[in-house]
Amino acid sequence: MELSDHIRTLRKNWLLIVALTFLGLAVVAGYTLTRTPIYESSSTVFVSTQAGSTAAELQQGSSFAQARINTYVGLATMPVVLDPVITELGLPTSSDSLASSVKASAGLNSTLITVTVSNADAARAAEIANAVADSLATKVPQLEPEAGDGTSPVRLSRVRDAQPAAQPSSPNVVLNLALGTLIGLAMGLGTAALRSRLDNRVRTPRDAEQITGAPGIGAIAFDTKAKDRPLIVHADPLSPRAESFRALRTNLQFLDMGGRSSFVVTSSVPSEGKSTTTINLAIALADAGKRVALLDTDLRKPKVAEYLSIEGGAGLTDVLIGRAKINEVMLPWGGRSLYVLPAGKVPPNPSELLGSRQMGTLLEMLERDFDVVLCDAPPLLPVTDAAILARATSGALMIVSAGRTSRHQLTLATEALNTVGAKLAGFVMSMVPTRGPDSYYSAYGYGYGYGYRYVETPPAKKKATRSAGGQRRRSGSASDAPESPTLEELGLASRRATRESSRDSDA
Repeated sequence: MELSDHIRTLRKNWLLIVALTFLGLAVVAGYTLTRTPIYESSSTVFVSTQAGSTAAELQQGSSFAQARINTYVGLATMPVVLDPVITELGLPTSSDSLASSVKASAGLNSTLITVTVSNADAARAAEIANAVADSLATKVPQLEPEAGDGTSPVRLSRVRDAQPAAQPSSPNVVLNLALGTLIGLAMGLGTAALRSRLDNRVRTPRDAEQITGAPGIGAIAFDTKAKDRPLIVHADPLSPRAESFRALRTNLQFLDMGGRSSFVVTSSVPSEGKSTTTINLAIALADAGKRVALLDTDLRKPKVAEYLSIEGGAGLTDVLIGRAKINEVMLPWGGRSLYVLPAGKVPPNPSELLGSRQMGTLLEMLERDFDVVLCDAPPLLPVTDAAILARATSGALMIVSAGRTSRHQLTLATEALNTVGAKLAGFVMSMVPTRGPDSYYSAYGYGYGYGYRYVETPPAKKKATRSAGGQRRRSGSASDAPESPTLEELGLASRRATRESSRDSDA
């Protein structure tokens, strides 16, 4: 993972990290503040030898005392030393219980023994420490073997009296709170890293590119009002979301598809925004002066006719089975060079129709007479229609919903295209968050705030026209659209324009 990934993880989980940090702080603070304060007091005992008048004898006595010092330290917590203390002070405890609050230690190469006592009462702790030191000084000479003159070879003297402590030794509030904060922070960071590791959603274009191996050609921002105005390029062409479709249009024109210009727009699973993306892209292309053919090849749940408010009773199905000619059911829309072929009636065999020779021939004819052909196809995982159709076109455009499509779903969808030998031309991120760490749309810098205001022109009354087959159809355009030309007429018009352009350049 790169540094940007770690930063994105922190930004996404900052609330969790802060919550766990405060939780760790609160738990440790509660534990600390409910503990009984413990005070410590220390008394020091000096160990010396009583025999010796020469330097050699004194050195020998000092070595003897250092050698025995660890033994004396151990005696400080023995019943032989503590029982007299309990009797003297009248403590309501046993020697074993008292030993747990008594510690004795001696420094290296030192004959000083420090006796430390812990107690909830500071004065009692000092009193017990002094009593233990006195008891140790009394018992050690009695336990050591007597010298030749009947005296003990060692002598213990209390050289520092224990004093009541002014501050408790535990709990250490500052240290405990710092440790609690660090523990909570570590838990938060660990949980954030685990969530990031277990997250199998495709959230960034880099995630999608690693899975598909195809380039990203666009990002469409999430819009809470998308259901109310799905055709954003037509309804509000100056909005940032409409601008993202124009950016997608520009990137699409730079794709090298071997001279072909037909695309299948699909997704891994339903509800990723493929139909609205296809229609808005078609409108954006038509606004740029391109002759665009929009085909609703979703013969299971067609949506194009509904979004464009046109008659969809007859369409692609009728053309493929020979019931109607394409110029009878292909409708102009929006006063643009955009022609729409609805899906028609839902057939019992959609996959067979889309993979038929008639469909391949139809696509070839449309590619000759239109600049761009867009096919709105079903998702790849539920059915195989899009994969079959993608073989007959120049490539597929995969719509990937940011934060909703899983890596597994996108992998299976990519494999479905690779299995049939179809080319994945690129992917489009849809429903991209406009805020937060996963925001990709904001990187484009849309929404300059110039203060433009777009007022939508009221749509003209829909005029009913009759096709050559006698069926009624409606134009869902914002203005009266011309009668749909035949493919032959479109082809003649384009060739005529080319010849006139050539004559002008020769002149």
